[in-house]
Amino acid sequence: MFTGIITDVGRIEDVADRGDRRVRVATAYDTAAIDMGASVACSGVCLTVVDKGVHESGAGWLAFDVSGETVSRTAAAMWQAGRRLNLERALRLGDELGGHIVTGHVDGLGEVVSVVPEGGSHRVTIHAGAEIAPYVAAKGSITVDGVSLTVNSVEDVADGVRFGLNIIPHTWGVTTFADLRERQSVNLEIDVLARYLQRMEQVRGKA
Repeated sequence: MFTGIITDVGRIEDVADRGDRRVRVATAYDTAAIDMGASVACSGVCLTVVDKGVHESGAGWLAFDVSGETVSRTAAAMWQAGRRLNLERALRLGDELGGHIVTGHVDGLGEVVSVVPEGGSHRVTIHAGAEIAPYVAAKGSITVDGVSLTVNSVEDVADGVRFGLNIIPHTWGVTTFADLRERQSVNLEIDVLARYLQRMEQVRGKA
């Protein structure tokens, strides 16, 4: 489990094809304190640490195996060398839940419609398909590339939903959001409570 509060921005140093895709990510984390097999959310995707180390410069790195299934269900461009990733270590008992409960399982992809400066913040509008639309609500929570956010506005459209987000300067500065561009794909995870409520409604409808 995660909270959607980003604690580091890593960068993909290397991508190798080993059946699955082996991705090595540079990080400011103390890699000695991260166990092999630990879970780390990488721009909203829960991955398992399969290798780790420290460069001669003292900078740490973590390696993850990314399956074809994961690649097919996430933003394709995020698995390229040089790409920056939002990183979050798994929630531990006693940690502050500063965002909302996040599983690290991508429910669908969104497309950035616009990024507009608004005062000191940025207004980001994202389009998502019909499979995501029922779970997006004004003032509700959504995870975008691993970041816990509050939905400010919702507009139903013929092929899905458009929703607006206000990204404050702090969030803009400590995540990869400064890299956002129009038509860029982003990973979306709906609020876990919304997922269960929708399932309850489906079951009730069959009763």
